This record gives sequence, structure tokens and C-alpha cells, in this order.
Amino acid sequence: MKRIDTPIEDLQIFESTMFGDDRGFFMEIFRAEWFPGHSFVQDNHSKSVGGTLRGLHYQLNSPQGKLVRVTDGEVYDVALDLRQSSKTFGQWHGVILSSDNKRQCWLPPGFAHGFLVMSDSAEFQYKCTDYYDSTDEHSIAWNDPALGIDWPVIDAGPRLSAKDEQGVLFKDAVYYA
Repeated sequence: MKRIDTPIEDLQIFESTMFGDDRGFFMEIFRAEWFPGHSFVQDNHSKSVGGTLRGLHYQLNSPQGKLVRVTDGEVYDVALDLRQSSKTFGQWHGVILSSDNKRQCWLPPGFAHGFLVMSDSAEFQYKCTDYYDSTDEHSIAWNDPALGIDWPVIDAGPRLSAKDEQGVLFKDAVYYA
């Protein structure tokens, strides 16, 4: 497993060593020892059609660390640091995750998260360090000009849920300590 640091404090990309031949491939995607101090309690799997943008989501009282990957298709994955104590507070980082590159991204608790489906469809899987709580969910506007997130261009604009259309501006969001 190769661990790649990003410009955002504690946000990391993982590249698995893949072993393959004409029959297929094998790779390790998770070991508890890679995430000391974190235990995962929930696994999620979503499928989205092309052009779907989900996020930027987070839970304030029950923050979730997430280990995210794409098992079919391609997404542009974005993490936004909401930890006021971090030297990278308010900064974002984007990375392409796909079934071809098999990369994973580790977002520790304290980040807002979103992704844009760049292929015809995408299946997105992630492990969480805390349970989902709909009463604790928050959403920051994906297109807040103050953040300047450089989303890939979509001719018709992204497909958004009603919740994501109502995301607040970063300056109006609640943050982690």
C-alpha cells in the first residue's frame, strides 16, 4: 500500500499494490493497522448516474472519518477541511477516483465531502468511523464562489438533490473546533 499525502493536513490518498495475471487481479484495500486510532462501524455503497454531484456533506456532532473508493466508473472527489484548529482550515482538495486507478481517499473526521460523477454512472463505496445521523447532517454549497472548487465542467450543469440545492455558503456554515 502506498500512502500519498495531499496539501491538506491529514487527508491522504492510498494506492494498493495490485497482483494480476490473465485471470484477473488481487489487492488489499483495507487493514485496521493503516488507520490507528480509528475504527470503522458502517460501510456504504451508492450508485449515481453521470453528472450527479453529491455534497458537500458532513455531520457536526457525530463526525465521520471516511475511506472512499470507486468500484465502477469515475468521480471527482472533493474534501473540504472544516477543522478550525487545522492550518488547512477552509482549504479543499480534489482527486479523481475510478475503477481504473483503484485509488482510495482517507478523509479523517472534520471534513465536508462531495463528489461529481464523471462517467456514465459510478458505484461509490466507503467505510465510516461513525454512524449516519440524518438529524446531524449539514451541507455546504458545492458552488460557493468563496471556496473556488474547480469542479470538472458539465455541459448541462450537475444533477443535484433538493438537499444539495439548499447547501449554505461556507461563511454561514458551522465548523469543527
